Amino acid sequence: MSRAFVNEDSGAGDPGPRFPLPDREDPGFDAAAARALLQGAHLGDTASAEAATGYYWGEPRLRPVVERILAEAREDGNERLEQLAERFLRVPSRTPQI
Repeated sequence: MSRAFVNEDSGAGDPGPRFPLPDREDPGFDAAAARALLQGAHLGDTASAEAATGYYWGEPRLRPVVERILAEAREDGNERLEQLAERFLRVPSRTPQI
């Protein structure tokens, strides 16, 4: 194979965004997952945050947590976090199909 097609640097460099999360059984997992999804959106990498958390953007289970994050963002004047939380909450809740 030509050396032009060999990536000698694969695996080196910036590993991309990291989303440190507690164990899924930890009572704080959902709060950490919600923050990870918002951080992923801020970084333009929602897909990685979704993969790390196991939740999709707009997950109904996380709505109460994101509502609290939105209130904190407004109180702190964090306009970007406020914008992201509002966008998360605008995703229509999926109702179970019967």
